[in-house]
Amino acid sequence: ANHCGKSFLMRILMRMSRRMTRAAVLLFPIQAMQLPSHVTTPMAVNVLRGGGCSRAFATIHAPALSTAPAYDWSEHFEYLRTETVAERGFTASLYRHKVTGAEVLSIDAADENMVFSCNFRTLPKDNTGVPHILEHSVLCGSRKYPVKEPFVEMLKGSLKTFLNAMTGSDRTMYPVASCNKQDFVNLVNVYMDACFHPRILDPVQGPQILKQEGWHYEADAPDAPLTLKGVVFNEMKGVYSSPDQLLYRAVQQHLFPNHPVYSIDSGGDPRAIPSLSYEAFSTFHRTYYHPANARLYMYGDETHMPISERLALLQEYLGDFGAPTFNTEAIPTQPLATEPYEASEHYPTDAASQEEPKQFVTIAWLLSEVPLLPVQKLALSVLNHLLLGTASSALEKPLIESGLGASRTGGGYASSLQQPTFSVGLKGVAVGAEPKQAVVDLVLQTLSKLAADGFDDSAVEASLNTVEFRLRSSSASPMRGLSFMMGSLSEWNYGRDPLQPLYFEAPLAELKAEIASGRPIFEELISRYLLSNPHRLTLQLLPQPGLSSMLEAEEAERLKEVRSAMNADELEAVIRDAKALQASQAAKDPPEELAKLPSLTVADLDRSSKALPIEVVPMGSATLLTHTLPADGIVYLDVALDLKRLHLPHPPYF
Repeated sequence: ANHCGKSFLMRILMRMSRRMTRAAVLLFPIQAMQLPSHVTTPMAVNVLRGGGCSRAFATIHAPALSTAPAYDWSEHFEYLRTETVAERGFTASLYRHKVTGAEVLSIDAADENMVFSCNFRTLPKDNTGVPHILEHSVLCGSRKYPVKEPFVEMLKGSLKTFLNAMTGSDRTMYPVASCNKQDFVNLVNVYMDACFHPRILDPVQGPQILKQEGWHYEADAPDAPLTLKGVVFNEMKGVYSSPDQLLYRAVQQHLFPNHPVYSIDSGGDPRAIPSLSYEAFSTFHRTYYHPANARLYMYGDETHMPISERLALLQEYLGDFGAPTFNTEAIPTQPLATEPYEASEHYPTDAASQEEPKQFVTIAWLLSEVPLLPVQKLALSVLNHLLLGTASSALEKPLIESGLGASRTGGGYASSLQQPTFSVGLKGVAVGAEPKQAVVDLVLQTLSKLAADGFDDSAVEASLNTVEFRLRSSSASPMRGLSFMMGSLSEWNYGRDPLQPLYFEAPLAELKAEIASGRPIFEELISRYLLSNPHRLTLQLLPQPGLSSMLEAEEAERLKEVRSAMNADELEAVIRDAKALQASQAAKDPPEELAKLPSLTVADLDRSSKALPIEVVPMGSATLLTHTLPADGIVYLDVALDLKRLHLPHPPYF
């Protein structure tokens, strides 16, 4: 261990500082490790430095590309612009489909992992959960792949690095990723066909899929009670029994009071889900899953999959549609309130519990009616870390040490919706108006003191470094292509520039200059967006013993009313449909239909292993293994020590 003292590591770091375009990895090998024959010294050190992203080190191996003539995409797509995002080491290009208006963002990056995502702006009009149910349902078979669960079948034989679907308050995303080109093409085909040509549009199969994924009535016999079932219905009943989930939804709904989108639960309220009709279900798909409402994202190395192949793959599905017959729907802006306000909701507790019931108290702000500048977003992220990032942060510490509650609620600054928000509070607070007000006073008084006194320079430096590291380290993530998509969509979904979130160097330099000038930027942010902002919500989530039983009784009463209104034929149809659904779920897909799903062959697999750039340099008693890889200027240092030289009979575990 003495051989790896401060002076030794300093020599390593000094060596790397003189070679900033290099990446290095140092390893102190343990004897059991398999080492190259030329590594003979008793120690080695492995350091990974991030330099610029150089295509010279893109070690992607793939089957040979087709020799067919390249697709002339200019016939169907309009080129908009290309920007080089130097800090990320890639270029990003925007295209628009000429007929449908579908927007395409294509990123050319030296990355073997290819990412695709089909994204839609989905704006619910009620609490039936139609966006959520659709997310489940479109993956229940499509025009080209008429099997019950192509998603599950693809999981069995895919080399995917990511495969999922997600519903947000105002968007639905279908991302896939793979390092194998043929596998990637297969996944894109399955997802594009699922999104644009799902079996839910079939007048026979569609209602059955809605019953399975959304909701349906069941009865075992004519004299048996009526029940409600469905994948999303059951899922959301679980969500609505969770106090934390109820708090999250209540904060958003009350922070955007009467908003036509954000005051609605896109996941679905179990009390409203059974009112979703097949007509409304299929109409929502035809409205929001049209290419005119799509944001299509492609990421990867264009030497591996050129833009002509990318757009040709998309055109295969976009070409099925004509120009939209509707206008693009925008999300209205929520006006800021003119004075603070309060609201309360309830969560279920066990009436027989001996524990004293507790309340949740959250203070939340809607920060702005207009989009924030990049430097403002970055500054708010740093402020968020200053306030809540660690156990000793300026707001986190007094909240926890106050004893007013058990743990913090709210994640602070959030920019996932069209308008940014900030929320913080405590859970496990004693019930009553006085404890509630104590939490509010503590938050506001702490913020007032920080606005007046400011933050320690060391705390600002630490938070700034933490946020900067997060920004830079995303390029070293194996799923960076997915994270770039999420960032782009945070602007793209609202008709704003999808390329702006990909940059960070300019706003970072601007923020650093503001801090260096002595401007109290974080104190100004607290004053402007929190203390002087009248759009402040104080939300109480109060315990209600027996609420679960009451809701179950209300559901049972509604089912009783529905059953009493049915005639014998209608009740028999419910029994028959439920049995048919169960039989369909139990039946296996015909082999000829399963065979339509794309699959990989041995010829599609890369027979060569990935080669990483490496330079081996002896350094006294150790060996320096240097790897030049794109990592946005971050040095990653790994040190391995041979502990067998310590001769400990029982080595301690740490």
